Amino acid sequence: MKITKRSGNVVIYDDEKIVSSILKANSETDEELSPKAAAYLSDAVIGRLAKEHDIITTALIRDGVYRALLERGLPMTATRYRDFSKTEA
Repeated sequence: MKITKRSGNVVIYDDEKIVSSILKANSETDEELSPKAAAYLSDAVIGRLAKEHDIITTALIRDGVYRALLERGLPMTATRYRDFSKTEA
């Protein structure tokens, strides 16, 4: 699967980047999230986006992960994820 970045570049989807970003955001909070749960969350978001969109963008991923973290009851992690994912291209 390919992802379109904000710059317009198309790259191969790398689940590890998303999981790593989720865990990095989580490490900056007091909320608990295991690596296994982060991987499951990432897979669920990507699976849903793949069904709903022909082209998956980094913005769609960011928003999907943000919403999924909120739904999981991790608002501080969601906010940290959104804040630093906006600055990564």
